[in-house]
Amino acid sequence: MSKGKFVSGNIFNHIIVMSSTNAIGLTALFLVDLADLFFISLLGQTELAAAVGYAGTIAFFTTSISIGLSIAMTALVSRSIGQQDRDKARRYVINILVSGFIISSIIAAIIWYFTPELVTLIGARDETHDLAVEYLRILLPSLPILCIAMSAGASLRSVGDAKLAMYSTLAGGAVNAILDPIFIFVFDMGLHGAALASVISRFAVAWLALYGVTRIHQLMGRFDYKSWLADQRDILKVAIPAISTNIATPLGNAYVTLMIASFGDAYVAGWAIVARLMPVSFSMIFAMSGAVGPIIGQNFGALLYDRVRLTSKRALQFTVGYVLVVSLIIYCLQNQVILLFSAHSEAADMVAFYCTWLSVTFIFNGVIFIANGTFNNLGYPSTSTIMNIGKATIGTVPFVYFGGMWFGAFGVVAGQAVGAILFGIIAWYWSQYILNRLGKHDAVELMHQDQGEVNLTPSLPLPPFSSNRGYIYSEQDDVDNESANSLDNSQLKSK
Repeated sequence: MSKGKFVSGNIFNHIIVMSSTNAIGLTALFLVDLADLFFISLLGQTELAAAVGYAGTIAFFTTSISIGLSIAMTALVSRSIGQQDRDKARRYVINILVSGFIISSIIAAIIWYFTPELVTLIGARDETHDLAVEYLRILLPSLPILCIAMSAGASLRSVGDAKLAMYSTLAGGAVNAILDPIFIFVFDMGLHGAALASVISRFAVAWLALYGVTRIHQLMGRFDYKSWLADQRDILKVAIPAISTNIATPLGNAYVTLMIASFGDAYVAGWAIVARLMPVSFSMIFAMSGAVGPIIGQNFGALLYDRVRLTSKRALQFTVGYVLVVSLIIYCLQNQVILLFSAHSEAADMVAFYCTWLSVTFIFNGVIFIANGTFNNLGYPSTSTIMNIGKATIGTVPFVYFGGMWFGAFGVVAGQAVGAILFGIIAWYWSQYILNRLGKHDAVELMHQDQGEVNLTPSLPLPPFSSNRGYIYSEQDDVDNESANSLDNSQLKSK
C-alpha cells in the first residue's frame, strides 16, 4: 500500500488545500442557512426570524453530534492510512457509519419528542415558540442522514480527497438554494418550506459522499457484526469525547440565546443574523479542525512527529492572518449586511456591535479548533472534551451572566467572546505541552536498547501536567517538506 498523502510535501500547502476545499463545502451549507434567514426576512415578520434563531440553536446541537462522530472517522481512518493498513481503514469506515446511524437516530427521536420543552428552555414564547417547534420537527428526522453524510465526507478527507468531500457539500448547498425560494414563495410554505429544503439537501450530500467512498475510493468494507462489536471500543473511545466536545459549544450558545431573549425578540433576531454570518465569514477557520486532523493523523501514524508539531504551528499562523483580514472586511461591510437582512432598531445594533468589536476575537475560536484537532488525533479526545466543556461552562456562564447584568444584550455576546479568548489561550498551551513530548518515550527506548525490535506503534505523549517529563529534544521550526522527520524518528525506522 502507498504512503498517506500528507506524510510528505509542504505542510502549509496541505493546510491551505484541506482548509479551502473543506471551507468551500462548509460555506455552501452555511450560505444556505444564511439564505434561509434572508428569504424568511423577506416575509417581514420578526417572529419568523426569531424562530429561526431559536431553532438554529437546537439544530446546531444536533449537527454537533454528527460532527463528533465524523471526528472519530477522521482520527481512526487517517491513522490507519498513515500506518499503511487500508483493510483496517475500510473496516473502520463501515463500522463508524453504522454506529453513527444508530446513535444519531436515537438522539433525533429523543430531541424530536422533547422539542417543545427544549425550545421553551432557551427562551422562546408564544407564536415564536410554535414556529420554532414546527421547523425543528420537520428537520430532526433527517439527522441520521446528516450523520452519514458528514462521516462519509470525513473518510474522504482522511484519504486526502478533500475535493470530493467539498463537491458533496456543494451539491447539498445547491439543492437547498434552489428549493428554498420554490418552497417558501412558490408553494407558499414559509418556514416549513425552508425546513423541507434542508432535509432534501442532506440526502444529496449523503448520496454523493457515499458514492465517493464506495465507488471511487472503494473504502467501504463489508459489514460484519462481530467486527463491528470488536471496534466499538476504539470508535466510542474517540466518538463519545468528541460528541461531548462538540455539544458543549451549542449548549453554551443556548445559554447565550436564553440571556439575549430576556432583552426581547429583536435582539434574538439580530443574534440569529450574527450566528449565520460568522460561519460564512470564517468558514476557513471552522474547517481548520477537519483540515489539520487528517494531516496530524497520517503523520502520527507514520511516526513523523516533527511534521505533527509543524502542522499545529502553521495552522495557527494561517488562522491569525485569515481572521484579521476577514474581520476588517466585515467591519467595512456591516451597514450592507444590516440592509440586506432588513434589520431594524435592536437587531441592527446587535449586528453592528459584533461586526465592529467582536469578530476579530474569532482568532481564539480558531485556536481551539486547532487544539481539538491535535487532541483528537493524538489519542487525547478526553482532553478536548474537558477544554470545550470548560469553555461552554466556566468560560461562558459567568462572563455572559455578568456581562448581561452590567451591559445588557451587548454585554452577553461580549462576555462569550472574553471566555473564548481565555480558553483559546489555555487550549493552545495545553496542546503544545502534548506536542512537545510526542515520541520522547520512543527516543529514550532507543538510547537504552542495544538489541531486539522496537515497537513501531506510536506511543502516546505523556499526560498533561505529568511530573514525569521524560527526554527532551529541541524542535526544528522551519522544516516544511519530507525532511521534517526528526532524528529520533529516523533512528526508529532504521532500527
